[in-house]
Amino acid sequence: MKHHSLPSISQVWTLGIKELRSLWRDRLLLLFVIWAFSGALYTAAKGAPDRLHRAPIAVVDEDQSMLSQRIVSAFYPPTFKLPDAISLTDVDPAMDAGRYTFVMNIPPDFQRDVLAGKSPAIQLNVDATQLSQAFLGSGYVQSMALGEVNEFLQRERINTTMPIELAMRMRFNPSLDNTWFMGVMELINNVTMLSIVLTGAALIREREHGTIEHLLVLPLKPSEIMLAKIWSMGAVVMLATALALQFVLRDALAMPVTGSVGLFLVGCALHLFATTSMGIYMGTVARSMPQLGLLMILVLLPLNILSGGMTPRESMPDIVRFVMNAAPTTHFVSFAQAILYRGADLSIVWPQFAAIAVIGVAFYAGALRHFRAAVNTMQA
Repeated sequence: MKHHSLPSISQVWTLGIKELRSLWRDRLLLLFVIWAFSGALYTAAKGAPDRLHRAPIAVVDEDQSMLSQRIVSAFYPPTFKLPDAISLTDVDPAMDAGRYTFVMNIPPDFQRDVLAGKSPAIQLNVDATQLSQAFLGSGYVQSMALGEVNEFLQRERINTTMPIELAMRMRFNPSLDNTWFMGVMELINNVTMLSIVLTGAALIREREHGTIEHLLVLPLKPSEIMLAKIWSMGAVVMLATALALQFVLRDALAMPVTGSVGLFLVGCALHLFATTSMGIYMGTVARSMPQLGLLMILVLLPLNILSGGMTPRESMPDIVRFVMNAAPTTHFVSFAQAILYRGADLSIVWPQFAAIAVIGVAFYAGALRHFRAAVNTMQA
């Protein structure tokens, strides 16, 4: 078999259609793709635990004073639910039933002791099984209660004149809505994961079903087989990405996309060229789907964690930042945030596009070389 001639476009197209039909028959994998670009994005965005949202709280007000009522009225949506007034005997049953994450007990004569200069204690019962809310909420409750006590003692709002005035303007996300960030990062991670899974699974599926041997006896070149898997599986992920961007991020999460969707999809196609080549390489190394799954863990965790999506790259060691420049996800995260959040155009993101194109060509060349070696081994 000669490898130096150019691949046939018609054969690459026909083989790609065969891959799409094979994916259509694999209903479990198809369902996984649909979920990854719909429900997984929505739950990841809405389930982010970095701030409180409608935390349930109850108050046992044994003082019934003006100060205790001010403290109770300080808790309101969307950070907390409106506080429920319960009795002292209801605290343990309510906590055991999991109805409240926080139960505050204001003791008798609380206002009198505060005015007398004493240091009365407010008991705060926290359901620590709700770990993220318990960790964040206890600090919220303490600061809010202390703020109300200090303002009550001052009899007025404290207006401190600072030597300078800091005028803060939140750009790109003025409401500080964390669902926008989490939704885009989950989309980026799923694009990388699904592109590797689909191409690797397509190659392993043919090996398990014995169809790879049928392809090898046909007048096909390894590059044609590989390109067919790359364009077909990449097209599936591209279509899913475009639909998720519109119906999940824009419609369901109400995220404004300030940049060009077309420019983002062009960059996504360059990224898919690199990651699908990685999937082909991993599919030739792994001998079964469980082995591919183990390889995915070793590859995806560093790509997702160290690419700048979860932790800013500026806070990473220099050696890690240098090594991760060779990963396509690093540049994918960079230009995706620039386009979708800040409305960047090609004049700003072209260095990331160029870098990811070079990485994609290198990954494709390495995967093709390894795939040819695997084909020669099968033929021998």
